[in-house]
Amino acid sequence: MSRPSLTTPTQYCAALLRDLDRDRYIADLFAPAERRGALFALHAFNAEVARVREAITNPLAGEVRLQWWRDALNANGQGDVSANPVAAALLETIETHRLPRASFEALLEARTFDLYDDAMPTVNDLEGYAGETSSALIRLATLVLAPEAGPASAEAAGHAGVAYAVTGLLRAFPVHARRGQCYLPLDLLNAHGLSREDAVSGQASPALSEVFAALRALARRHYQAAMTAMAGVSAAELPAFLPLMLVPGDLDRMERPHDPFQAVPAAPALARLWRLWRGAGVLARAARAGGAAL
Repeated sequence: MSRPSLTTPTQYCAALLRDLDRDRYIADLFAPAERRGALFALHAFNAEVARVREAITNPLAGEVRLQWWRDALNANGQGDVSANPVAAALLETIETHRLPRASFEALLEARTFDLYDDAMPTVNDLEGYAGETSSALIRLATLVLAPEAGPASAEAAGHAGVAYAVTGLLRAFPVHARRGQCYLPLDLLNAHGLSREDAVSGQASPALSEVFAALRALARRHYQAAMTAMAGVSAAELPAFLPLMLVPGDLDRMERPHDPFQAVPAAPALARLWRLWRGAGVLARAARAGGAAL
């Protein structure tokens, strides 16, 4: 994908994010101008790591790429690391906002799962994976927006990240299944008489639809818990939670009868933009009213 010549790492990150993760890109535009560059860097890093599986021919090559990012985090911009615009912007963001490097290392460790075709073992493992990836990103964004973000914010980020990640994994299921990936928890599949092979077979079944229904219900529970926890979130932190506002609409679209191996069309771009714009008000009211304004 060609991109225009960009003069700064921040501009590069913004363009990359606009191409690869438009929902988070738009959400970041709701943040104060002086904080957007850090959010672009954080989310561009995530976009780069999330697409490692697409760029490799074998898991070992993916392990090497993830190790490069681990080394980049520890090299503090030395050598060729600073020549990578995303790494350069991320390291500056970590330093400026004193973000915990352990969170990035845990995210990279969780992303190792993406490189292989094993089924997600349990629902708890799925929640843990979402927590170390999606939830961690929200929490790190709150620390950029409000350095004194408290424990209530961490709780809201935990639930919001799981809701957003599970919804995203359900939307991406057809793509994952075609390349043999299985994020559907094996314990949930087995409870419905299914195996990992059934989950990537391309053959729809009532049992598989029940697994999807259970995961949609899981996402909705975490969404509700996140909205309740918003009571302790400051106004400054709210842009970090904006992508959560897309979850109910995406789940509603997937509730309609469909073949899970066929992609459910996403809402039009303008509709997603409107949901994010409206969501800013919904989150503000929820924060003031203790989650009552859902």
